[in-house]
Amino acid sequence: MTSLIDVIFLLLLFFMLTSTFSKFAEVEIAAAGSGTPIKSDSKPLFLNLEVSALRLNGDALDFAGLGTSALAQAEAGTSVLVSLGSGVDAQRLTDLLVALRSFPALRVTVLGG
Repeated sequence: MTSLIDVIFLLLLFFMLTSTFSKFAEVEIAAAGSGTPIKSDSKPLFLNLEVSALRLNGDALDFAGLGTSALAQAEAGTSVLVSLGSGVDAQRLTDLLVALRSFPALRVTVLGG
């Protein structure tokens, strides 16, 4: 009986040390549907997401600079087209989508890479 308790404590210790306590967040993604497009007089913004770079309409940018970029001054309903470069992983895309969540007036569309 004593050895069984030792094994249980060793298993408990193993699972506690190997587990992660990260908080996972979810990003809402809506599939494109049919219907009439929303008319907007403003030009769409183009974000190019690469493995180590982010460009807004061709100008280099970082995640910290999104609040002072043209995204912050965009009108309600402005389209943002996000193009994925080769090698961009899902975590980098999720980080960008979470950063863009602070601009609720934008309509974000992710283009295939």
